[in-house]
Amino acid sequence: MPRTGERGGPQTRARILDVARRLFLERGFDAVTVAEVAREAGVSSVTVFKHFPRKEDLFLDREVDAVELLRSAVRDRAPGVDVPASLRETTLRLVDARHPLSGVDARSIPFLRTVAASPALVARAREIASDLQRILAEELERDPTFEGDRTLLAAFFVAGYRAVLVETAGRLIAGESPSALLDDHRARFERLFVALRSGVAPDRGGREASAG
Repeated sequence: MPRTGERGGPQTRARILDVARRLFLERGFDAVTVAEVAREAGVSSVTVFKHFPRKEDLFLDREVDAVELLRSAVRDRAPGVDVPASLRETTLRLVDARHPLSGVDARSIPFLRTVAASPALVARAREIASDLQRILAEELERDPTFEGDRTLLAAFFVAGYRAVLVETAGRLIAGESPSALLDDHRARFERLFVALRSGVAPDRGGREASAG
């Protein structure tokens, strides 16, 4: 017989996430079992796995948001705006809003510490980056207006974005404040887009952009 309030809807999913985050932040990801999360949330382990196929997805749950942002940057960009420019605008908008995916949200510091302390979460984060790279390359393949190297652009963008996040995460964990490193964080993203523009993407006229 289902436990009290055990349903398959978004409220159940949100409750499971809230409980999982609290337990993982309090005790560390590897010290908490899915059964403990289920018990605290008042659901069965089967229900937890129905919403989150992997334990790691109980903590790294923003992959769907990242996918939607990538797809929107390609599909919904304004006429005359190429993909690198749209990716740049999306990235800097996240930074300016201190979005959790920007890497400079002060509220994310406990999250970053928990990820860094868990080999399982670090490995899952790498898998997610690989998935995002594949999805971006597929979006570019469907875009008839993109004339650059789709595979390289997707690989360089995702790897570069992750490199900026990892560097900033290490500094935040070491005790630097988000405000103190914000300018450098933003500047490193800008250097990433200069590299993308000069290396793998055509300019807006369809010609390969020069390094200068």
